[in-house]
Amino acid sequence: MTSNRRNFIAKAGLGIGGVVGLSSGGDFSCPQIKDTTLNFVNVALKQIIGDGKTKNTLAINSLIKEIHENGGGTLYFPPGNYITGAIHLKSNITIHLEAGAVITFSTDFDDYLPMVQSRWQGIDCVNFSPLIYANNASNITITGRGTFDGGGAVWWDFVLKLRKEFKETGKVNRTRWQEIFYQNNQEASDQSFGFMRPSLFQAYNCDNILIEGVRFLNSPFWTVHLVTCENVVVDRVWIHNEDSPNTDGINPESSKNVRISNCYIYASDDCITIKSGKSKWARENAKPCENITVTNCVMTSGAAGIGIGSEMSAGVRRVTVSNCVFENTHTGIHIKTNRERGGIVEDIVISNIVMNNISAQAGIFINTEYWIKTTPGPVNENTPRFRNIHISNVTGVNLKKAVEIIGLEEMAIENVSLSNINTSSQYGLKCRYIKNLMLTNIQVNDVTDTPFVFEHVEQADIDGLTTNAGKDQPKVKLLNVSDFSLGRCRHNGSGKAFLEIDGEYTGQVWLQDKRLLTNGAVSVTGKVKKGAVII
Repeated sequence: MTSNRRNFIAKAGLGIGGVVGLSSGGDFSCPQIKDTTLNFVNVALKQIIGDGKTKNTLAINSLIKEIHENGGGTLYFPPGNYITGAIHLKSNITIHLEAGAVITFSTDFDDYLPMVQSRWQGIDCVNFSPLIYANNASNITITGRGTFDGGGAVWWDFVLKLRKEFKETGKVNRTRWQEIFYQNNQEASDQSFGFMRPSLFQAYNCDNILIEGVRFLNSPFWTVHLVTCENVVVDRVWIHNEDSPNTDGINPESSKNVRISNCYIYASDDCITIKSGKSKWARENAKPCENITVTNCVMTSGAAGIGIGSEMSAGVRRVTVSNCVFENTHTGIHIKTNRERGGIVEDIVISNIVMNNISAQAGIFINTEYWIKTTPGPVNENTPRFRNIHISNVTGVNLKKAVEIIGLEEMAIENVSLSNINTSSQYGLKCRYIKNLMLTNIQVNDVTDTPFVFEHVEQADIDGLTTNAGKDQPKVKLLNVSDFSLGRCRHNGSGKAFLEIDGEYTGQVWLQDKRLLTNGAVSVTGKVKKGAVII
């Protein structure tokens, strides 16, 4: 066999008698191929045993190192259960898990020492090694039909114990792992407890990554975490994290050119969330997350189907999400920040989304008061900005709320469009502090209060609001809006006024729908200045 490059294929053995072969001299689709020209290197020193008992950390990492030093290749795992601690990937390495192969990660925290450069909830730090980790590497591939089991329960139980201890006593007795953490992170806040669970997979400052076909279970923390990476494909990946704290599915952070497709995610936090670091440190670091596509994914549990933020201080831009299903999540689409974060989220396009049973928040939730509701202040580096957000073709049933878009008094959300939205929800649509809003063909059914509420909205073109809400409340409320055009609204012509206009700052409300002039369909309060409503 001849080749212009050397390709190494290592085979992990089965059971105590397992053999690892390291071959060179050609490209092979199957490591079982025998060729008398193959040069097997250090077989006896590199046995990987899939008996579910033997710890393979040293053997796996030794093989990865040798394959890397010889130009790259594939570490192949046939069916078996392989116990290991942290796996450290290097450039030009492929890990292939055959169907039936399970890599089970050790529950001994010492197997994730020494601590390594990492990022945890938006801040760079030195922390436990991620279970699968790469730093400054290129051409990393994880493929196959096998499974990575993170053994997350031991990590979840430990951190929940710390939280309980802190809640009851106001302090936490440090373990030696926490002492190591604080030695490496002199400025760390005690609020972290010094015990930051590792991600199952984290690539840090890497490029050209492919993750395809494999299953990830029981992550200690975020599952697939891509930090300052470029050119990444995540395709046909299956993620399942049972009820557990902060086990996000896929998190591109400060990364560029990321494509996520055809994935199934059962998470206990956001299923897919796009980030760029938190607050002043991230703004100074200035590494946005950009050019991200998500398509053909199913999310069936978690905090949000798709999230942007809340760690978005270096900016998030040019994101498209399409053809996805969200079911049994707390929020459907969640774009989130607060007055402490700064940064810009812009050029977001989301389309063709189906939602069911969004239980806690809105199907579409754009929120600049995430966790912290502070009072308005001067516009400065801490002030976040959302702009150019376009969402279309969304169907949702059994929602808590249909749509909620909340900007800041000192920094309105700019240039938002929603079109062809059809939902069944307890609460309807609410928009506050938005500049340049366009709504087209919005239907909100089965709500128990006013279906459509607009507060402090400037420059709006609203065309086609439909609801089956009853007669006991107005269908549309306008409060302190200006340059506001309203047309094609369906109403029953009886009971409470269809449209209620209020607010001393209301000005230039254009009623394009002449049906609103009949049967007392419009109610204007005394606070509205004369001439503000234009027919």
